[in-house]
Amino acid sequence: MEHKSKSTVRRVGITDVVKAAPALIPDAPKMLKGAVGLVTVTGSTKNSLGLIFQKAAAKNPDRPFLRFEGTDITYGEANRLVNRYASVFAQHGVGRGSVVGILASNRPQTLLAALAAVKLGGTAGMLNYNQRGDVLNHSQKLLGSTVLVVGAESAEAFESLPRDEVEGAVIGLRNGDTTLDGANDLDDLAEGASDANPAECAEVTANTKAFYIFTSGTTGMPKASTMSHMRWMKSMYGLGGLGVRLSGDDVLYSCLPLYHNNALTVSLSSVLNAGATLAIGRSFSVSRFWDEVNESNATAFCYIGELLRYLLNQPERPAERQHKVRVIVGNGLRPEIWQEFQERFGIERIAEFYGASECNLAFVNALNIDKTAGVCPLPFAIVEYDQATEKPHRGHDGKLRKVKPGEPGLLITKITSRAPFDGYTDPDASEKKVLRDAFKNGDEWFNTGDLVYKQGLFHIAFADRLGDTFRWKGENVATTEVEGALGSYKGVDQAVVYGVEVPGTDGKAGMAAIKLADGADLDPKAIAGHLIDSLPSYAVPLFIRVIGEVEQTSTFKSRKVELKDEGYDPDKVSDPLYVLAGKDKGYVEYYPEYADEVASGKVRI
Repeated sequence: MEHKSKSTVRRVGITDVVKAAPALIPDAPKMLKGAVGLVTVTGSTKNSLGLIFQKAAAKNPDRPFLRFEGTDITYGEANRLVNRYASVFAQHGVGRGSVVGILASNRPQTLLAALAAVKLGGTAGMLNYNQRGDVLNHSQKLLGSTVLVVGAESAEAFESLPRDEVEGAVIGLRNGDTTLDGANDLDDLAEGASDANPAECAEVTANTKAFYIFTSGTTGMPKASTMSHMRWMKSMYGLGGLGVRLSGDDVLYSCLPLYHNNALTVSLSSVLNAGATLAIGRSFSVSRFWDEVNESNATAFCYIGELLRYLLNQPERPAERQHKVRVIVGNGLRPEIWQEFQERFGIERIAEFYGASECNLAFVNALNIDKTAGVCPLPFAIVEYDQATEKPHRGHDGKLRKVKPGEPGLLITKITSRAPFDGYTDPDASEKKVLRDAFKNGDEWFNTGDLVYKQGLFHIAFADRLGDTFRWKGENVATTEVEGALGSYKGVDQAVVYGVEVPGTDGKAGMAAIKLADGADLDPKAIAGHLIDSLPSYAVPLFIRVIGEVEQTSTFKSRKVELKDEGYDPDKVSDPLYVLAGKDKGYVEYYPEYADEVASGKVRI
């Protein structure tokens, strides 16, 4: 990893707080309420997402809750439909501790089905509809669903599953006039069902599991991280109350997938915290983004860093200054484009945050200070790490060492009763993320796997991600998953996958170094087609390097450090090097202008 010099890291001091204070005065009551909620909610609290939504519907039944492609659904209408969905689920055996798997794209019914599950004390397992075959099958089997809701638009993904391995009763979710073949439709089943609030909702405690969010983790197939109601509410109080601070007449636009925590937790909790409106975008379109923001009358939107980068790379157009957006919330906005983005699009406030699906706390830029991932009042530490092993470095006494100010270090967060680690469905995977006896005997800390800078006054700036996972297009890409797809292609003997930096982009793009089997030749177009069919679009490597041998450690792990360092630099790489030109062209020989085309968004799959 290339570290920033100390001089390029934004330092946060008292002067920044003093300058920010006057603008915070009008929002002080919201911030106080958020701070109190953040501190007081515990696992035994009898409160939950379902109850918060239910109370918001009772308070403002006629206020728009969801807005989608020109149509509004009020809080009252949404609550009645959620209750009817819950009645259907209950008839199929869903109750406290059950799982409702949801494989459906962005639209109101997807979110309402999730709310129905959590109202019953069940868990909504949000499947990634970009996954296919073995990867999707692995994910849905982790859930052990009592009911699996499948959107008609996700029929192709569903059909890639072995039917005899599908868990739970399959219920379709129509998309317009299209229904899922061979399954009863949820809306049809809900027509005569009760729309009364289920009694179970009031009994759900904060430590109950609300969602399973799939994350690639650091190795292997996707893992299902647990999001409890307690952590969801902490997001509502911390991110929504302290950071975003919406009012009842605000509209927050989100085009991020509903299986992503930025949509399901950050966006939804910010909206429900204020009784505001959530405008759902079907998907991100760089050419339509500002039009959809304006059409939805949005005053806020949720982002990931790459989304903002694409917007900034577009030619200027009137729509980008005709919006009513005053605050945006998200993560991954790079410091080098922060000011340019804010000034060009006229954004008053950027509530950048740091968090992860499985992390037990979050940071949020509550004070509107530029170039920071924000502040967190709960215990955390930034410690030294071993760059070779990518593990925390322990001193002679066996304890961790904190880094000096301005230096990058590994972020770890203390596990406490008020900041528990909910873990994954796999106990072994959960245990691997826990650091014990870090500073004193008996303490427990969560290893985020991320490098950050300490900025001062409890603020941090994101630096990079450790481990085999790299982040691209706002998604975590597990190298083992990509290596598996390459390994299943005839002619590839071995494959090593890693992330490489592309100037002008966020995260790291995928690169694969492959060794061909004896006598095999590379068919660039055929291997591209195989990978595109086997992987989500964001996981398909942009670069392929053909090497003669894969170096391994004594424990048979592939050596990646040298490959990462060489990247796709033609001065360092003498091997054949290919780049992904698109779905139709496949891989072509590397050319110098390619990186610029990736940064500008011209390369699409």
